[in-house]
Amino acid sequence: MNQALADWDWRQLEQSAQQPCWIRDSATLADCCARWRQLSMVALDTEFMRVDTFYPRPGLIQLADAQQCYLIDPLTIEDFSAFVELMADERVLKVVHAGSEDLELMLNSYGVLPEPLFDTQIAAAFAGWGFSMGLQRLVDHALGVQIGKGETTSDWLQRPLSPEQELYAALDVAYLPAIALQLRAQLEQSGRLAWVAEECAEQRRAVIDTDPQGWSYYQRFSQVWNISDVKRAGLRDLTAWREQACRARDIPRNRILRNQHLLSIIERWPTTLQELNRVPELRRRVVREDGEAILACLAGAEQSAAENPPAPIQRPLHYAWNKRIKALKAIGRQVADEIDIAVEVLLRKRDIDALIQTRDETGQYSLPPSLSGWRRPLVGDRLIARLNEFEQET
Repeated sequence: MNQALADWDWRQLEQSAQQPCWIRDSATLADCCARWRQLSMVALDTEFMRVDTFYPRPGLIQLADAQQCYLIDPLTIEDFSAFVELMADERVLKVVHAGSEDLELMLNSYGVLPEPLFDTQIAAAFAGWGFSMGLQRLVDHALGVQIGKGETTSDWLQRPLSPEQELYAALDVAYLPAIALQLRAQLEQSGRLAWVAEECAEQRRAVIDTDPQGWSYYQRFSQVWNISDVKRAGLRDLTAWREQACRARDIPRNRILRNQHLLSIIERWPTTLQELNRVPELRRRVVREDGEAILACLAGAEQSAAENPPAPIQRPLHYAWNKRIKALKAIGRQVADEIDIAVEVLLRKRDIDALIQTRDETGQYSLPPSLSGWRRPLVGDRLIARLNEFEQET
């Protein structure tokens, strides 16, 4: 990290948040981005609305450099190409806090993911400050400053924003550079900075939508793993139709069909609008506007299953695995205590599930990607060894 960053003063940024600099046109944004690309680090945050839409609607982008807090107005700026170039510039570290939703907005709205990324929530967990720390607690812990939550549920699409909204938004980035510097110094000393880099890279990858058409969404419904091939094809096609319709209309999935509606429809298998109308809690408007499309998915399920057989749905683990999973979790807790790190960071339930699901026909297991990086020498190999012991016991 460039030594010049030691000059970053959170008190100066805190003061600048009282009168943040607005950027409302493309030319000003381009000029600022050119200047920011000469720095080693910027802090980022976003405010958005997602009440009645599938995709988040950007209401504000906050950025802090070494001198000033800025509010970038996505409602008036037409050309974000310079901002996209800044986000993609690997020479400039982008600092965020709990940034998954911010990354999703960046990708959906501007087609870019910030690189490289440093998430202070992730870093704080690896530094032993606390797991899943909110920004308020993080700022208090690192700097001894108390900030409020007053504008959390504000309407960020309104204009003008109130002075309270402006201050709240600017303060969200004012403290991040100083905290990032603290965390990086501590993590570098403990040898965990590379671990955080891995986690932040994984956070970026997790935001990328690998199934935009929704064809694999049905595999989430493990409770119906044993339905027939035809019904499984119907569930696949129906969930894919819902996904594509919601994205095209930019409305939440629940606005058309809730997940429970999907399962009820597959169970009842209606063939007429009258039968569909009897599905519990299904809105009449949905039957009126989309009933024919829903019935078409079911009517074509037999042919769909024959021409494009649906992949199986993962069977839930037998209850006998409950005791084994507890033993695997105990390994995680033991290692977490040994290295003084939150167990939620070291070993997550989804990692254990993913590991168990790698079992092949010979009873062998392999580490999933989430356990193959820095976690492998700490806990991954131990988990494999314990699973092999389970196999020998049966």
